[in-house]
Amino acid sequence: MKKANMEIGVGIFVLVGIACLTYLAVHLGAWDMLGRGYKVYAYFDNISGLKEGSAVEVAGVEVGKVERIQVTDDYRAKLTMTIQKDIVLHEDAIASVRTKGIIGDKFVKISPGYGENKIAPGGVIRETESVIELEELVSKFVHGQI
Repeated sequence: MKKANMEIGVGIFVLVGIACLTYLAVHLGAWDMLGRGYKVYAYFDNISGLKEGSAVEVAGVEVGKVERIQVTDDYRAKLTMTIQKDIVLHEDAIASVRTKGIIGDKFVKISPGYGENKIAPGGVIRETESVIELEELVSKFVHGQI
């Protein structure tokens, strides 16, 4: 009888452990099981330091993630971003690569725009601002190009 109770207790403990690991994998790993977002694309001349999994923010609030980064035939960076379904982006939205904090983590800042037409799922954000590199600015200043 005691052995059966102990086995049941161990079984329950293992099931609770598996449930906790699943919860952590889903929430901390940002795994979107239910497909709660839609994809939009943006093309940049330079995204230096931006990585897949980086945050996408509107008004300082994280509303999505950078899912994929590719190089196009014309040597531009194509970002695939997943945005929450309740966030509406308009055709005059602007996507910018920005730096967060002292460490320099990069993220995509989106100004949602106020135009009449909305960007449909699978649409493209046409206005983009590439990352500003400090080294490039200093070089231009030193060589008198500014």
